[in-house]
This record gives sequence, C-alpha cells and structure tokens, in this order.
Amino acid sequence: MAYADNNNSGCLLWEGDLVNLKQSAIAAGRVIGAEIYIRLAASELELQIGSGSIRTGNIKWKIRTTLAVAIPTTLITLGLFMYFRCLCKGKLKHKGKEYTGHDLLLFDFDTDPSSTNKESSSVDKRKNRWSKNMELPLFSYESVSVATGQFSDKLGEGGFGPVYKGKLSKGLEIAVKRLSERSGQGLEEFRNETILIAKLQHRNLVRLLGSCIERDEKMLIYEYMPNKSLDFFLFDANRGQILDWGTRIRIIEGIAQGLLYLHRYSRLRIIHRDLKPSNILLDSEMNPKISDFGMARIFGGNETQANTNRIVGTYGYMSPEYAMEGLFSIKSDVFSFGVLVLEIVSGRKNTSFYHSDSLNLLGHAWKLWNSNKASDLMDPSLGDPPSTATLLRYINIGLLCVQESPADRPTMSDVISMIVNEHVALPGPKQPAFVAGRNVAEQRTLMRSSGVPSANNMTITAIDGR
Repeated sequence: MAYADNNNSGCLLWEGDLVNLKQSAIAAGRVIGAEIYIRLAASELELQIGSGSIRTGNIKWKIRTTLAVAIPTTLITLGLFMYFRCLCKGKLKHKGKEYTGHDLLLFDFDTDPSSTNKESSSVDKRKNRWSKNMELPLFSYESVSVATGQFSDKLGEGGFGPVYKGKLSKGLEIAVKRLSERSGQGLEEFRNETILIAKLQHRNLVRLLGSCIERDEKMLIYEYMPNKSLDFFLFDANRGQILDWGTRIRIIEGIAQGLLYLHRYSRLRIIHRDLKPSNILLDSEMNPKISDFGMARIFGGNETQANTNRIVGTYGYMSPEYAMEGLFSIKSDVFSFGVLVLEIVSGRKNTSFYHSDSLNLLGHAWKLWNSNKASDLMDPSLGDPPSTATLLRYINIGLLCVQESPADRPTMSDVISMIVNEHVALPGPKQPAFVAGRNVAEQRTLMRSSGVPSANNMTITAIDGR
C-alpha cells in the first residue's frame, strides 16, 4: 500500500490496510527524511492532457477528509452551545420569577422559616419562607405601586428622592424610598445601601425590608417610622417642645449605641459619613434609628483611615480632615455625632448663625464654654432646665467630639463610657474645627451703599474638597 525509498538504506514496505505509518524503531531510523509513496485507486488520479503533466487527485481526497471531520465537529459544537444557552436562559428566567417577582402586598415579613404547620404547605407559604432566608427580598414594581397607592402618600423628600408611605395586606406600614434619576445616588450607592443594611441588625438602625429594581426604577422598602426624622421636631419652635430633656438624652444615647455597633460590633466596620438629624428616624416611642447608608464605607479589620477623591455628605456635619483632604475614619462619624449633640441640646442648626459674630453653632458653643456661660446654650423650649451639671456634661461631650484634630476626639466606646459613668470627670475640650468668626459691624459697613443694599457687595464662599 506504501513504501519509503532510501538510497542508502534500502526500502521500507507497508502491506495490507494502511492504518498508520508507524514501524519498528530500527526501520524508522533508516528512512528518516525519506519520501513516502502511497498507492491510490485509479479513480483518485486525474490526467490533464495538454500540459504534459499528471496531477494526482489526492487534493480532492484531502478536501473530502477535512469536510468529513469539520462538519460533524461544527454541528456538535453549535448544538452544545445552543443547549447551554437555553439552559442558562431558563435558569435566569426561573430565578427572576423566584426572586424579583415577589408580591409586596402578600409578603409576610414575620413568617417563621422553621414553621411546620399545615398552612405552610401551600406554594405561597413555601415561597415566603424561602425568601425569608434570603438576606434581602426583591419585589415587583406593580406590587410596590399598589402598596403605596400609586405613590400618592408622600412623606417627604431627601437629597436622593421622595419617600412614600405604603401599607401591606396584613396592615404593616412601610416607607418606600424612590430614588430619583437626577439624584446623586447611582447604582453603586444603591447596591451599597442594600448590601450594608441587609447585614446589619441593631435596635438603633432602621430596618430595611426589601428593594425593587425594575423599569429603570430603584426603590428601597423600609420599616415605617411614624414620627419621621429628628429634624422635623428639633428645629421647630412648637414641635421642639415635644422633645423634653429625657427624650433628648435617650436620642443621644441611642445614636451613640448605633454608631458604636457600626464601628465595632457589626460584622463589618462601617463609617456612615452622612450623620445628620434628617437621617435619624424616630419610631412610635421616639427611639432613634440611624438611616440612609448610601454614602457609608466598609473598613477592613485592620483599617483605621481611608482617602477618597469624591467628597460626599452634608457640609456642617463633615469633619475638617474629610471636607478639606478627603480623609475619613471612625473619627469622622464622631465629629458628626458631636455636632448632633450640640444641636439636640440647643435646638439650633449648626449652620443657622449667619447673622451673628459666630460662624456656626460650634463657634457659638465654644465662646459660651470659655466664658463659663455654656448653660445658655440650652434650648429655651425645654422649659424647666435639667441639672446644670448634666447639661454641662453633654455640652462637654459634644465639644470633645468636634475637636479639630481626629486624635483628640474620643471613640464612640469612650463616648458611651462618658454617658454611663456620670460621676467621672471629663477632660476639657480643645478648640473645635470651623470656629473662625466674622466682624458683623464691618460686613454691615461694606453692604451699606447710599442706604440701599446691593448684591454687588456680597460674597459667597463655596468649600470644595480637593
């Protein structure tokens, strides 16, 4: 069937069916580099008359062999590809039905996953119990829309969008945060908030019930807080009277406990970065719950400080190292907490001192402290003041938290210790950040032009982080 001719070593023959070209090692060694000749049928030869040359027909044989191998291989590969594509598509569709199509109205957030009663044998009960084991259930847009009455009962609106009140079939009231397309909170912040709150469990943190991502909508479903947020009461002359001294102390302690959990005892070390009165929600008993974790950051176990090029948060509550340099740590939240303490004691916003010689509440409190008049900082709506010693103690704690250097500020563990151990003397605070004053008399002189105020004499300074 074939032979190889080597002039120096003789000839090597193949007889019978030509299965392979392998021969003994000795024979193979004698024909290395030699040409091999294969016997073909006459039908596989083609004579071309006119050119005087004979061209073998093994080209056709090679083409037929190649096609015989390539076509089945291609068909098998294509078939496997279509099979796995359909399989994955089916799984995604199945997953969508199981996870993203839950009916918010019928969802039972109090279902016990270990329950084995007869009613739990139904399909809906099994789905609810199975979803209960998920860290965060997803709900359909239609069910959220119905639960909120087509988003008709608006509770308020924050920086990222409006919040609506809803009610489920079993009477549970909820709050739906509907993120605006024009808000600064994108998909990254949305995912951040859902992942973080789903992993947090503390009585002073708001409970996230679920979310909805459908029709280009991003919504978060929270437990409903009937008393809205802290700023709703704190900065209103009439509603502020509801916050007596005992309630204000309980709110301060609750915020401190929530921050301590975030900084030390949660599964993840978390820096909130946007602590302010509007993000402190109040339940039916006026207990505080920290909310809005869209700007929060997770720290590793050994991390104590980080840097960012994107400054987020609210001016007036941002620490100086974060506002100016983008540096943040647990001490950044401590600074915001100190501002909150002084606002709760005084009933005034940190940024409400435009027409005074103090730049802000921190400067005003520092001036009163150095003049031994710190008790004058108390909110007049409190009526009968508490003991002067207790009042001064909380002002002292607030001033310790807003000191300019992060190293001088206490940790939240230290703050809790200061609150609990009432008879332990506190260190004196150093000068807070952002306390530079202004000369009001000079400003009025500059703004006076022929007895008519002019906007041309006014200046506005915008602080931007580097």
